[in-house]
Amino acid sequence: MTDPVAAAAPGLLERLEAGPVICAEGYLFELERAGYVTAGPYVPEAVLEHPDAVIRLHRDFLRAGSDVMLAFTYYAHREKLRLIGKEDGLERMNRTAIRLARVVAQEGGALVAGNVCNSNIFVDGDPESARTVRAMFDEQVGWAVDEGVDFIVAETIGYVSEALLALAAIKAAACPR
Repeated sequence: MTDPVAAAAPGLLERLEAGPVICAEGYLFELERAGYVTAGPYVPEAVLEHPDAVIRLHRDFLRAGSDVMLAFTYYAHREKLRLIGKEDGLERMNRTAIRLARVVAQEGGALVAGNVCNSNIFVDGDPESARTVRAMFDEQVGWAVDEGVDFIVAETIGYVSEALLALAAIKAAACPR
């Protein structure tokens, strides 16, 4: 059943027309500082291992004025998890991060954003790496859309051509709707 309050809440574009939209960020470093994320791999395992800590941080950001709960999926992509032997938890990590963000978003009328980031395997000008990276973006964006995010953030991408792959995946998924 759809929550009538959430259904009536303005989306990203309406909020942007009305003024600034704040999306607090910094989950990775805040959770590392608190001992929930290990320096080095920087994989958001905290969404599975310490969901209460992630929810607390979302609530802190909401109280600080964030209009958007950004799912903590920075580096939760296939290649990064493969490198540390945790690829089998990829989908669950992504979906759980979005669900945790949604819990807090619903408490305060905030939007929920999915998140994709630099791939660490992209080679500018290499069609094979572009295909692999695009497939990784498609995978993460697909889960985010399936979980009903309001929009998707593509962040910390060092190559314009890689950022365009992320944008193409987001646009292909028609997000925001």
